[in-house]
Amino acid sequence: MAMKLVLDLDACQGYANCLIESPGLFDIDDGTDKAVLLDETPAEDRRAEAEAAVRGCPARAISIENS
Repeated sequence: MAMKLVLDLDACQGYANCLIESPGLFDIDDGTDKAVLLDETPAEDRRAEAEAAVRGCPARAISIENS
């Protein structure tokens, strides 16, 4: 099952927990201090890392869509 990461920039508060949990999937934009999604459709073997980012986001700005 393919997954797609979704980042809600309106909800993002720049806590950077996603970067801590998933440094290969997220970064922080120095100009906005908000998350940047580096890989919208990561490989299935990165699902645990993506799910950790979802759980770690206190603003609930990250979700996973499965297709």
